Parts: sequence; structure tokens; C-alpha cells
Amino acid sequence: MSKLNSSFSIKEWSENDRPREKLIAKGKNSLTDAELIAILIGSGNRQESAVALSKRILASVDHKINALGKLSIKQLTTFKGIGEAKAITIVAGLELGRRRREEDAPLEPKIICSKDIFNILRPIIGDLEHEEFWVLFLNNANKVIQKKQISIGGKTGTLVDARIVFRLALEYGATAIALGHNHPSGALYPSQSDKKLTHKLKEAGQTLDIHLLDHLVITEKSYFSFADESIL
Repeated sequence: MSKLNSSFSIKEWSENDRPREKLIAKGKNSLTDAELIAILIGSGNRQESAVALSKRILASVDHKINALGKLSIKQLTTFKGIGEAKAITIVAGLELGRRRREEDAPLEPKIICSKDIFNILRPIIGDLEHEEFWVLFLNNANKVIQKKQISIGGKTGTLVDARIVFRLALEYGATAIALGHNHPSGALYPSQSDKKLTHKLKEAGQTLDIHLLDHLVITEKSYFSFADESIL
């Protein structure tokens, strides 16, 4: 059977063209994005190699890894040669990368400005397809002593219970909090419900002598700060 009519397996390539062997011989940094994905999927289809298939998948998202990480298993399986098992492997691999970015955030960073909050939360929620609400709990030096997901919602909103926020603040011994949630739509400006929630949490915090430092609306590339806009 000719190669045109058989599956292009990485094992059939010359050693110089095999991503696994290239990784061993030259190190992980020598591989292209397509070669790394090819290692995950193992083989292509009857017409193209794993690397060629990986290049085509990357081209569909303008060669952006973050955009690739947003594709669902169903979307990935629309590519010929990508079944459910390979799609799951791609999703799992990219999720590990996202979690690694999250761990790269410095321990106990100090919050001096809104950009500091953004730098902590953006790797966690910036590119999600659904809304999540997070709280940073701070000590009296404005250092982060804990960060916590409070709620998960859909594409257009998430519900937040103020009692949970301040119960956790008291447990952690926090003297201040900073809030952040993402807008999957990319819209930077807060909704009326965002404003009402912020006001509610600010008032509740004043009762407990826990200062609300800021509330950020976060997108993949930017953010809106209630404090910076003087509407806190």
C-alpha cells in the first residue's frame, strides 16, 4: 500500500523528521508548536502526517495556542484524523499548560495597583469560555495570602454570595479583598449587576472592617478597574 493511501505514522518517518527523536536529541525548545502537537496526537490521516495535520489545526486558529486551548472536543474532532481520544489528549495537554501558567504567579505578591491584580487573575480566567468570579484575600500589607474561586457561571454571568466571600475572609484573617471576574464576550465595561454586586460587597466589608481594594472585569488582553475609574 502506498503512503498516499496509508496513515502517516510518525514511526514511518526518517529519524531526523521525528518530533520525539528531535526532542530527545535537541531539547523541547527546538520543536515547533505543530511538532509538539504532533507528539500528542501520534499520527495523522491517510493524506497527511501528524505534523501536517497539526499545522492545519493551528492555521484554523491563526497559530495562536490560547485560541487552540478554547476549542472543544467536538470542534477538534471535525478535523479528519482527530478522533475523540486525540481531541481529549490535545485538550488535556493545553489545560496542563494553562495550569502551569497559573502556578507561575509569584507567591504572596503585593497589590500596589490594578495591574497587579490583573497579572494574577488573567492567567486563570482571562481566556475562559464561561464566567468565573475570584477573590484575592490580602493581609494588612496588601500581600495576597489566598486566592479563591467563588463561583462559576455561564457565558453571560455568575452568581456571588457575599456571605461566602466574607466567611472566607474571616477564616484567612484578611483585612482587605480584591475582586475579579472575566467577560468571555470580551466586553470590558461592567454591567449594572456588576456594579450592584460591587457596591453590596463594599458595604458588607465596611461592616466587618474588611476593605474592598478593587474589582476588575478581565478579558484575554485587558481589564477594567472600578478603583481606577473612581466608581468603587
